[in-house]
Amino acid sequence: MTGKTDSHREHYTKIINDILWDSVPPVDIVRIAYACGLKVYKVKDWKDKLSGMIKKDKEDGGESGYAIYTNSKHSDTRRRFTVAHEIAHFVLHTNLIGDGLVDDALYRSGLSSLLETEANRFAADILMPMRLVREATEKETSIIELAKKFNVSDQAMAVRLTVAQ
Repeated sequence: MTGKTDSHREHYTKIINDILWDSVPPVDIVRIAYACGLKVYKVKDWKDKLSGMIKKDKEDGGESGYAIYTNSKHSDTRRRFTVAHEIAHFVLHTNLIGDGLVDDALYRSGLSSLLETEANRFAADILMPMRLVREATEKETSIIELAKKFNVSDQAMAVRLTVAQ
């Protein structure tokens, strides 16, 4: 992909990295969404398996014209990951969003597993920047305590620590 998509990706990656540079755990994911021009909403009447979506939304969308919706029934850590995951789709796959990219709890949005894996990795990079993870592991080694510090699930932190080694 070249042209507009590359400049879009570079622009929003820079915004995110600038915020992360001064961040401390837990990363303020809603601040990052807003900095990218995205609105974030909690939806009360979704089925449990549906985690979130991003869609073009000229009425409710932020400056970018897109909005992220999360399931209010899910835990804070799940919603945080969902917001980060949808930000990742916005940055990496904006040309595929259309009227809505929907992710269920098992990450089955109909996208290829490669695109979902890219979004999950980018989300982890946002929520658990490697610099902050390494700093935190100098003081704490418990996955449970690190997960609490970053406000992510124990499972997400365990995966991140595997990558950090």
